[in-house]
Amino acid sequence: MGAEGVTARDRFPLHLFDNLAEPKPDPRLAENAAEAFPARFLGMSAKTGMATDQAKLLRHLLAVSGVCGLVAPGWLLSIFGAVGIGVFALMILYRLGLVLFGPSSVHLLTNPASLSLLLPTYTILIALKDEAACMPQLANSLMSLEYPRRLLDVKLLLEEGDHDTKNAIHEQIWPEGTELLVLPPGQPQTKPRALNYGLARARGAFVTVYDAEDRPNPGQLMEAARRFAWDPQLACVQAPLSGNVRGGGWLSRHWALEYAIQFNRMMPALARLRMPIPLGGTSNHFRKAALQAVGGWDAWNVTEDADLGLRFARLGKKVDVIAPPTVETPPQQLDVWVGQRSRWLKGFIQTWLVLMRYPSTAIKEMGVLGFISMQLTLGASILSALVHLPWLVWCAVCLLVPDANMGSVSLGMLAASYAVGVIAALTVPTSSFAVRLRDILTIPFYWPLQFFALMRALYSLSRRPHFWVKTPHDMDA
Repeated sequence: MGAEGVTARDRFPLHLFDNLAEPKPDPRLAENAAEAFPARFLGMSAKTGMATDQAKLLRHLLAVSGVCGLVAPGWLLSIFGAVGIGVFALMILYRLGLVLFGPSSVHLLTNPASLSLLLPTYTILIALKDEAACMPQLANSLMSLEYPRRLLDVKLLLEEGDHDTKNAIHEQIWPEGTELLVLPPGQPQTKPRALNYGLARARGAFVTVYDAEDRPNPGQLMEAARRFAWDPQLACVQAPLSGNVRGGGWLSRHWALEYAIQFNRMMPALARLRMPIPLGGTSNHFRKAALQAVGGWDAWNVTEDADLGLRFARLGKKVDVIAPPTVETPPQQLDVWVGQRSRWLKGFIQTWLVLMRYPSTAIKEMGVLGFISMQLTLGASILSALVHLPWLVWCAVCLLVPDANMGSVSLGMLAASYAVGVIAALTVPTSSFAVRLRDILTIPFYWPLQFFALMRALYSLSRRPHFWVKTPHDMDA
């Protein structure tokens, strides 16, 4: 609905709404969307969960740790402490290096006059579920793209039974040739399954993914097309995601700050170093041939974006970044934030377990440095979510109990961790330094929230590993 209940259908002639095609659902395509990747790339799908050897190794480690804890608890704690300090020192130093190395020329807009470009058809895949409220904004964003509309191939991917979203779609004007693809019933009911279904019908030489609430920069597709034309070896480019915090609270500002650091510092640095890049869930642009060559998305992984980015690295495909951003709406409520973060962490664990099924193979494919980088980015995201709250609690205990002593090494590591967080926060753009300073001072209370999301992720991974937690969007934000 538009203002005061007025829809696009009320404002424009009816014949403008006749360009929305709606092919019949194809059960064969839906089955391939779920099963083709696991069948083609054995061992790279999250469908089978933890491998037998991994489960056996975990049980042995727990058993040995339990025995050592009974026989020589001091020795065991010393080993854990030394290993932990070493791992966290590497994580902190690597993150600092990426933050300082972040800005690069590859993140600047290319000169429109520098390339002679015959524009190809561009496919836009948008997976929808309970997104009726987002349809007016989404239609307006697509119609505002600075790319010839006759060359846009928009696929609106909808789960069966979502009648409200379907009705809202028919109330809007879409680029000519847009298809509304309703997926047949099937499992898993995830975003990557829907994307694979749309990819099978894609007509474009290039493919991008947007979410319903996205507001992409109008020049983003054109910039991606220029980059692909400039570098024939390029398989994917990631546009930065930016949180719209207008009227948002403390939680949404910290979420947006995380995004700013990740997409404006970390990813550009990883791209410059040619290290594996866990992609964002939206605004990644692909050369379709390269995307198909790596099997598309894993329908059984709930962070199909990170999984795909690391699979590109394993299979020798080049990934880079571009500058025109996409604006997203941050979560405003804690329960929404925890739900979204738990899905991210569950997917990170799925992706890490897939990579660690055959570590020697992953090292050969990524290279030693690439494999280490993966551990210090993807692995660090999981590990940091586990330790921040216990670390904060132990700090509080040490302050309140005179006999408790944190130790100079642990205190130094904690100070270094937050110092890097402060440096990272100060290096990204902001409209208000006063607000940024206030958020920086409360970082120690934001990071520990990830612990609750991780506990929920682990529970979900054990009970419903492929369940997709839908993030509701507040379009009034």
